[in-house]
Parts: sequence; structure tokens; C-alpha cells
Amino acid sequence: MTSSNPLVKQVITFFNYRKFLTTCAFLPIIANATIADENFNQCKVNLAERAKTAGFSSYITETVINNISPIERVIALDKKQPEFTQTFEQYIKARVSAYHERVGKQKLEQNKVLFDKLEQKYGVPRQYLVSFWGLETVFGKHKGKMSVLNSLATLACDQRRSEFFTLELLNLFTLIETEKVSVEQLQGSWAGAMGHMQFMPTAFLKYAVDGDNDGKVDIWQSEADALTTAANYLNQIGWQAKERWGREVKLPENFAFEKVAFDQYYPLSYFQKLGVKKINKQALSTYDIQAELYLPSGHKGPAFLLYPNFNVIMTWNLSKSYALSVGILANKLVGANGLEFLQTEQANVNRYSFAEMKNLQSQLNTLGFETGKPDGIWGPKSRDAIRSFQLKHQLIADGYPNKELFTKINLVISETDSVMPNVDKQS
Repeated sequence: MTSSNPLVKQVITFFNYRKFLTTCAFLPIIANATIADENFNQCKVNLAERAKTAGFSSYITETVINNISPIERVIALDKKQPEFTQTFEQYIKARVSAYHERVGKQKLEQNKVLFDKLEQKYGVPRQYLVSFWGLETVFGKHKGKMSVLNSLATLACDQRRSEFFTLELLNLFTLIETEKVSVEQLQGSWAGAMGHMQFMPTAFLKYAVDGDNDGKVDIWQSEADALTTAANYLNQIGWQAKERWGREVKLPENFAFEKVAFDQYYPLSYFQKLGVKKINKQALSTYDIQAELYLPSGHKGPAFLLYPNFNVIMTWNLSKSYALSVGILANKLVGANGLEFLQTEQANVNRYSFAEMKNLQSQLNTLGFETGKPDGIWGPKSRDAIRSFQLKHQLIADGYPNKELFTKINLVISETDSVMPNVDKQS
């Protein structure tokens, strides 16, 4: 039942190769691009050598790189991202607030002429641009005050995602060398994102547009430049103008979870046959589109059908909670009620701890349900492993680490441990 729709395949392929496209678009592909080293001074030497290989001038390889220094707090923030530490409900409530809705609607009115032009040229509905703006910087209030150069260098010197941030840093050097930005401008987030819409250097380099026609692109001070660049970016990476991001849906009682694998697309008509309805209990559309079922809090929480534009949103930020926030806020900006689930008494789904999740991953690995190296993060591998365990043991196969799952897997592990001594004696 995987998608045969060429558009969906194109979006999924782009999504899968996002890292390659966003980091390598402007630089020669050189083996062992990573510069990571525990000694920051040695890492700077590695960076200078990498920059020389890429053809940068002595201004970059000596002056700019010599002035870079590490920011210890950046590594700590990288390990404590809210997608990993908050429940879905907490995450949404913090980002789709009454303030975001009220000010977002004001921004739609204040920039009507600009949005009219952007919609006509790029096909991206204005509510999405404003939603991104609100989530990224609270409409420009919090653009970040960290040194982008130092932040990117700190992350490039760390092993976890060294190659990604090394290439982002090198693309930032290109922006500096070509005088598209000045070193003095370079303030942003701890992860190196910049301006009203928090563009990474590669996105700025590839998609920047002079929206106010003053002969330069200033994503820090010019709202027109930032919003126009955002519209161009979304258009270029595959936004479908006549389609929505997805929708909250209602699953029937005794939904056949075993018939739906997660992180996989199916025709919308397939979900109709399984009894899925809109949140108002009306039938799903007959529109020919592919959809993915997503349960951010398991079967006791909200349910969503995600369409191809959702993956376009995720190229901006590789988090489903973030992408859902963008979609939900965009809906509210044009009159929707928001997330139905948050208005019910069920809206507090119990959250597992980091330690519990890491232990669960180890237990699943022991039992042959592969999650990869235990990291405490509920990602696609863990979701698939949990679902497989649930199917085997007649639990609701929602892929979520709920209380029933923890109880069952502890019982299975206990039974396995009690059998093993007997096996040892017989051998």
C-alpha cells in the first residue's frame, strides 16, 4: 500500500535526502569533510585546512577563523531540544498560543499587499508564512543574540552532527566572502539560524530574495526580504499550492492499527475504508491524495492524517511536532478552532521519561525488536519496534510507549530471565 503517486515520491525522496541537498549544494563534495576534534584549537586548524581546500581566501582561513571561539552552552542546548523533552501537548500549547494567533492575524492585515504578491508569485498561502514567522522568532521579537560563527563552529567541532554544521559554516563563509552578509550582522540562534525566519546559511545562500527591492537582502531588518525568501524557499522545495498540510481526524473504536504502518503513505480512500473521519465526524474528502497516519501521543491522544505538504514543512525543521504546530497555527490564523484534542479533558497523556525510553529501547533490542543504539528518543526505529512488539503480544499497535507497553515488556523480560537459568543448567 505504499504510494505510487509521483509527486509524493518526489517529496519523500527530497525529504530523505534533505541533509545532502541543504548542505552540499554550494560546496565541492570532499571525503571526510568533518572537522570534529575535542581540542577546539585543533578543530580550527582542521577548519582552516577544509576552507583552503574549498578555495576560500586568506581573509576567511586566517582572520575570520582565527577569531572564532567555542560556546559551551550551545552543546547543552543541542541535547535539550524541546521536541525531546516535552510532551506533544505541552509543545503545541507553548507554540500555538492566543498571543501567536492574535498577533499573527495583525501581521496578515499589516502585510496584505506583500502577501497578495507572494501568493500570486510563489503559491504559498499567507497563513503559513505568518505561522513560520511566529514560531521561529515570535514575529521578529526573538531573532537570537548568539554569534552565528561561534555557534556553527562549536557544533561543527562536536562529533554528533559535525559534517552538517561544517558545511553550513563553509556556506556562511561564502556569504561573507561574497559580501552578502557582514560579520557584524551575524547574530542568531544557538544552532546558527538567522533573521526573522531563522534561515540556515545554506538556505540563505540558495533562496534569498530581495523583497523590498533595495538592492540587498537583509533577513534581520527587512520583513519583506525575510518573508519573500521564505515564500521562495517553500515554493522551490515542493509546496503544492492547492493542498493543505493535513488534518486532525477521528479514528473509529477498535481501529485496525495492524493495517497501517507508520511513516508510510496510503491513498486517502484507504483511510476512508478503515472508518477514519474528519474531527467533526463527517466523511473524509474524495480528493486523490496520499496520507500518512500520525499519533504523536499514541491511541489515547490526537490523530492526524499528514499530506505531502507536511514533509515540505519538515524540510524547514525536522520535527513532526514543529510541523504540526505550523499547520495548526496556520489554520487558526484563517478562522479554524485549532486542535480539537486540546479542548477535551483527555489532553494530558502520560509522558515517559528519557531514562524509561532508553531502558525500553535496550529491552526491545534484547528481545529482537531493533531500535538502534538506545538514545532515549522516540524516533521512527523505536516506533516501528514498539509496534512490532505490540502486534506480537496483542496490544493496541499504536507504536507509542504507554503504560501498558512498559508493563508488558517488563513481564516478558522477567519471564525470559526466569527461563534462561534452566537453559544454562541443561547445557
